[in-house]
Amino acid sequence: MYRFIDFNDEKADTFLLLELSDLAKTLAKSALYETEFRVHSYLSTRDRKVFVSHFWNHRPEGIKKSGMKSDVYLRAFGNRSFTDFQAVDAFRDIMVTFPVPRFAGQLLMLAEDLRVEELCKKERPGMGNEFGVRRKMYTEYFNSQLIVNLEKNFFADALFNLVYLFLNSGSPVLTTPSFNQEIDESIPFIRSEIEDLYDANSTKDAADICLRVMERAAPVLKSDMINEYFHLPGREQNFSDDPSFLDLLRKDPLQNDDMAEEKAGGDEHVQEEEMKTWHRETDRPGKSFMQFELDQGTKTDIAGGSEREGEEGDQALAVVQGRSKQTDKKDYSRLELTSPDESEALEGKSKYGRANKNARPVFLKARKPDKEAMAVYGKLEKDVRFYHKKLKNIIERIMEKKETDPRTHLQMGRLGKNLLSFFTDEHPKLFYKKSYPGKEIDASFILLVDCSASMIDKMEETKRGVILFHETLKSVAVPHEVIGFWENANEAAADDQPNYFFQAIPFSKSLQQLSGPEIMELDAMEDNRDGYAIRIAAERLLDRTEKQKFLIVFSDGEPAAYDYDNGIVDTHEAVMEVRKKGIEVFNIFLSNSGLEFEQRRVFENIYGNRSIIAPYVDELPDVLFPLLKKLLRQSINL
Repeated sequence: MYRFIDFNDEKADTFLLLELSDLAKTLAKSALYETEFRVHSYLSTRDRKVFVSHFWNHRPEGIKKSGMKSDVYLRAFGNRSFTDFQAVDAFRDIMVTFPVPRFAGQLLMLAEDLRVEELCKKERPGMGNEFGVRRKMYTEYFNSQLIVNLEKNFFADALFNLVYLFLNSGSPVLTTPSFNQEIDESIPFIRSEIEDLYDANSTKDAADICLRVMERAAPVLKSDMINEYFHLPGREQNFSDDPSFLDLLRKDPLQNDDMAEEKAGGDEHVQEEEMKTWHRETDRPGKSFMQFELDQGTKTDIAGGSEREGEEGDQALAVVQGRSKQTDKKDYSRLELTSPDESEALEGKSKYGRANKNARPVFLKARKPDKEAMAVYGKLEKDVRFYHKKLKNIIERIMEKKETDPRTHLQMGRLGKNLLSFFTDEHPKLFYKKSYPGKEIDASFILLVDCSASMIDKMEETKRGVILFHETLKSVAVPHEVIGFWENANEAAADDQPNYFFQAIPFSKSLQQLSGPEIMELDAMEDNRDGYAIRIAAERLLDRTEKQKFLIVFSDGEPAAYDYDNGIVDTHEAVMEVRKKGIEVFNIFLSNSGLEFEQRRVFENIYGNRSIIAPYVDELPDVLFPLLKKLLRQSINL
């Protein structure tokens, strides 16, 4: 059914989203960073995500792409490299004391974005074009917002718009509109403070300047900002799960706090490690401090901090002579350790995609069909018999032609009897070869049927399409498999998501004369995790020895499953991965109520130009006939 009004029905452009994700991974130098769309753009180091703003939606394609790239540049490269989040947190603690904290927070974000932008362009001049588009669009936007906010008497919002224009105006002379007498008198002082942002060399410098601006602006603003133009992320978003060297050092106090009575003699041998504890289990200071217990200990007056660098004369175990020299690579305090999750991702251990790390397959086999199932199957098979017989005849004629067609007029082979062309043609072809027997179709198919709940009104027509495939492939001896897939929503949990694969027709039975009625067991069930199902089916195809492999996905909508919000992107990634392995992937989109533009766009984004649209499900046989004909002809060895 067509929807009259779509509420929050934005569809992700998967190609663009994947491009932005790859860009974020490259700039952040981490395979774990992902890109998502949000109302505002910001960086979350805790979740390892770069959020791209919806501000760029519904703009010309060139502007939209450049603007979104500029968001990724600012967050994945700029904020990660040049923003001091401790200074941001310190400013956050102070800004709550102002009567207009929203104005203060957005002012810092604006100042930091402009500072970081200049650093990004200095480090990577190639980013300049995207940032140029960004400034132009924001300047136009804030010009219009300034007029709107002044008309509504939103003076805090209008002043923020004016601040942006002060910092980004291409003209040295900017006409300042009138607010009220109090604000108008303060604007020259605010502008003089703002211009100091051009000289800010750090986040702390920008924060200090913003505080001075707030001292001027806060007294004249009677209310805070209504709109949010730049987002100040919460303190927790800046916490990273990656442990640093300092995180490994002990910081908790000992259980006891006492001093040893006996003083050190000065000839004790202190190990060159940071083990600043001495134990009450030892009665007196000895000549070796190798024994240690980190839970409790007694402090002594033996001085620490006397470490020295290694020398060539040092020995290991008095046997191996070491060779060392001074190096400047000493400071490990800022070295970030690779987390186990990141190591796993980099090593490619996420076999079925990160979104499916907790999914597991459960394979089900078909029961022996009863008389009722066989009767219904016979009726549906009769409906598509015309199509599969026609296909069979076409394929048989093609294969027969390959077998009987003579091969004459060749450059090499056996010399023919007609030598006239030797005298008449500039490049005569006088040879021929004997005919050779045609080859069988060297291909295998898997038909993957979406058994989600939304298929309940389309399953009967889908079965007709599947029967057409099955009967045609069986008639020309092409091995195939029919699998229905779904995820059980009631059983799914955060750490376990069982996905069921019902093998209606397995490869082993696909060419048997009586196979087929098992298809009638396909039924609408629960959710659909398409990316995972495609990867599982591809594994089964890769085990086949046929030269060509085809995966046909019958589906009626977008992926939807437990913790699968990024299902469109994951399914697109699965399709791309499988195609790189030599498997042709096609999608058959089913509908009972016509096709909306957004639905068409989603499936084209996922499957590219290999998404076959059946706007009405009763047209399915007419849609499948040319596809199956094309694939079978392609599979006949020439």
